[in-house]
Amino acid sequence: MLNDYVRRKLGYESDLEYEVLSGKVSGAWKWARKQHEDTSESLRLAFAANPHMKVLVAQGRCDLATPFDAIDHTLNHMELDPSVRENITTKYFEAGHMLYIDVGQLGRLKADVAAFVASTAP
Repeated sequence: MLNDYVRRKLGYESDLEYEVLSGKVSGAWKWARKQHEDTSESLRLAFAANPHMKVLVAQGRCDLATPFDAIDHTLNHMELDPSVRENITTKYFEAGHMLYIDVGQLGRLKADVAAFVASTAP
């Protein structure tokens, strides 16, 4: 979809294909389970070991690598103890997977990270 859009609509010309998670890009990765990694169990265990841990999740609404709302779906199905659920802060950005590339969103990301770090201080 992106290849078609940038070539037809934006007039971008290149012999290179945009690769997200094709065999060319992810085929050489060493997946533990021969599929995309699921770190939710590790995160759940980390919260069980340290219920005071805090996590900031920053996600782009236009992410072509991670489906939008997949993180929310995962967090909602992790069977976390309700007392630690409030330790997860989720921020949404009008950007893609590498949301820090968008200069406008980078400023907001910096502010959100700074506020998050400040909120974790004793």
